[in-house]
Amino acid sequence: MSWTPYYKGTGVHPTDPAKLPKLPALPPWRAPDPAAGPQEEAGRRTDLATTYRPASGLIDAVNAALHLRRPLLLTGRAGSGKSTVIRQIAAELGLGQVLHWHITSRSTLADALYRYDALGRIHAHNLRTLDDKVRPDGADQEDDIGEFVQLGPLGTALLPGTRPRALLIDEIDKSDLDLPSDLLDVLERGGFEIPELARHPKPDIVVRTADTAGKHTIEHGWIQCSEFPAIVLTSNGERDFPAPFLRRCVRFEMPPLSEEALTDIVAAHLGDIEDNTTATLVQTFLKKLSDGEYVAIDQLLSAIYLLRGDHAPDLDQRQSLEDLLLQGLGRG
Repeated sequence: MSWTPYYKGTGVHPTDPAKLPKLPALPPWRAPDPAAGPQEEAGRRTDLATTYRPASGLIDAVNAALHLRRPLLLTGRAGSGKSTVIRQIAAELGLGQVLHWHITSRSTLADALYRYDALGRIHAHNLRTLDDKVRPDGADQEDDIGEFVQLGPLGTALLPGTRPRALLIDEIDKSDLDLPSDLLDVLERGGFEIPELARHPKPDIVVRTADTAGKHTIEHGWIQCSEFPAIVLTSNGERDFPAPFLRRCVRFEMPPLSEEALTDIVAAHLGDIEDNTTATLVQTFLKKLSDGEYVAIDQLLSAIYLLRGDHAPDLDQRQSLEDLLLQGLGRG
């Protein structure tokens, strides 16, 4: 495939529909997965699990976490592949769809466990009351509280099942100072209560889960896992964590990327890479890393995919695109 300027900046629409350009094929790591649910990142394919190459020592860390039923805390710079580890674990061990909790400074433990739409329930009750007044039989409609409760990613991961669920808690270092400590009790017990359901006279209530169209029956408002979930927490190393939290995790520091590791990663995604452009871009990428810049592996893949071969024949244009695609990410 040669470099083609599909967009020319004219804003002129072709009068002949037959002259509309056919856009290029998607890069192999960017094609969406039709089977992916709302928990999966947009544009992430499940075959990332087979193209990911674990760093030295990471396999032992994963197995230690699995044996001990402890969360795995991965620390490293942005773009080092930390969040892909759980996808490979889930694919290899048959743990199903990966649940994803992306942390921000506003994230709370309650949101990750469940959400109760009290206002929605009140609105539905008012509508039912109005409907009951106009119905000929005057029969009351049942108030189903389960329609207004949805489990979050952590709450769904703690549901009982024959296999553990896979959960990614992404960028835990972005959280409020108290969140890591708040996690401890839930992760140790493997269960939690939903007070709104515990107070309800009906003992068994069906609620929605974080899975696509998923539902589960909750008994007496209590959720208790039968298998501790496989949890990977990621951190960019921007803060320290309390000792009680750290001792309950298996910790692994992602090592610096080497030329050999990068070449292996590129080959896994793009196949044959024996060309000068690939080698040059890998060296440029490594130099940026050594200079302290934050750049991500998918930036390197994008640059190699777009610039190798005859994709961008003009040297000035090639350099301009390289600078565009390999811009630093700040502090990550």
